[in-house]
Amino acid sequence: MTAPRRILIATDAWHPQVNGVVRTLDTTVRTLRHLGHTVEVVEPSAYRQVGVPFYPEIRLALAMPRYVERRVREFRPDHVHVSTEGPLGVTVRRYCLRRGWAFTTAYHTRYPEYLHELARVPESWGYAALRRFHNAAAAMMVATPSLEAELTARGFTVPIRRWSRGVEAATFHPRDRVESPYARPVQLYVGRVSAEKGIEDFLRLATLGTKIVVGDGPVRADLERRYPAAKLLGYRKGDELGACYAAADVFVFPSRTDTFGLVVVEALASGVPVAAYPVTGPIDIVTRPELGCLHADLATAIAGALATGRRAACLAEAAKYTWERCTAQFVENLVPVQ
Repeated sequence: MTAPRRILIATDAWHPQVNGVVRTLDTTVRTLRHLGHTVEVVEPSAYRQVGVPFYPEIRLALAMPRYVERRVREFRPDHVHVSTEGPLGVTVRRYCLRRGWAFTTAYHTRYPEYLHELARVPESWGYAALRRFHNAAAAMMVATPSLEAELTARGFTVPIRRWSRGVEAATFHPRDRVESPYARPVQLYVGRVSAEKGIEDFLRLATLGTKIVVGDGPVRADLERRYPAAKLLGYRKGDELGACYAAADVFVFPSRTDTFGLVVVEALASGVPVAAYPVTGPIDIVTRPELGCLHADLATAIAGALATGRRAACLAEAAKYTWERCTAQFVENLVPVQ
């Protein structure tokens, strides 16, 4: 084990948001503390907040920079990690640059694609801003080789280091099959219910069985109205969420814009094969037919996953993704501030 360190993490994504970034950060922080490190999380709850246009469920901090900077200064960190590109991340990044401190960042979210989808902002503008943000860091962490290759091709010159993801086996595991109230095959999506997630690609398919969506977001009411045969269950947590995964016959991941897809690994840990597009994230995880099927036609991917997916193979693959390994990578990637 490495010597205990003082680690400051700045993030605009935190509870009560429900998404893969928050789960990753929350579990990493808890694991770091369990290992004896002292961790300070600079996150929005300590400050006034405002809802994001087009996505009011996400709240951004309206913090006076001097208050944020004082927290950083008084904590006396050995390492600073700027996890997001929002107001808090920008403030801590600026402070580090002014002090001449080295820091790391992470690429979690495809904001250029999301802004283009939601507000028609040109993707080139978004990537120009993200290059400026991340290229000032000593290192940037990404989850997969395909994302690293993509960002390098887009002109990111910062050193890139791998930071994978983990899965909580106590929550996500197979259950004994019980009689389902839904017609099989049960096709499950878990995640934010928003336009950029491609959920409508899934719901409009004329596949047999039952389509289930677990999660919430700005387009949920509209999708419920237009696809009454689908079951939109809202948020589920803990064992209740794990039971939703375990009851599915196939997990459908219709997003083309995620950087990893933590839910994909949670499905595999539940013994459920995955159907997805062949894009960054799924192509790094679903690497053989026993784990599911990737195809440009989502209906074909679903049929393929149902035909070739094997529970034992899914479980064996998911076992490679542990939070202990994930956190060890994170610590290894950190740089001293001076």
